[in-house]
Amino acid sequence: MDIQLKRGLLDVCVLAAIKDGESYGYKIIKDMAPYIKLSESTLYTILKRLEGAKMLTVRSAEHDGRLRKYYRITDAGLERIEEFRKEWNEIVSIYRFVTKEDGND
Repeated sequence: MDIQLKRGLLDVCVLAAIKDGESYGYKIIKDMAPYIKLSESTLYTILKRLEGAKMLTVRSAEHDGRLRKYYRITDAGLERIEEFRKEWNEIVSIYRFVTKEDGND
């Protein structure tokens, strides 16, 4: 899969994983596991990128004697999910075109 396309899809998946409330790294990976496999290193790269884009906020808090980062989606992150929903129709149309050309319609 094209790396840029995959990056955009994973960004939206991570945003969707935290859209209903604050979460932390391990829980995000666990919540996404039934749908997509994601390594910790990939997740934290995505989280840092989304924080830089102001699509999520982060706070640190102690949990069982360790510092844990909690992530919360912002309005910009919610807007990105909504944009993705609108873009999805175009992605499906492209897929249908490509598979039709292969005779797999």
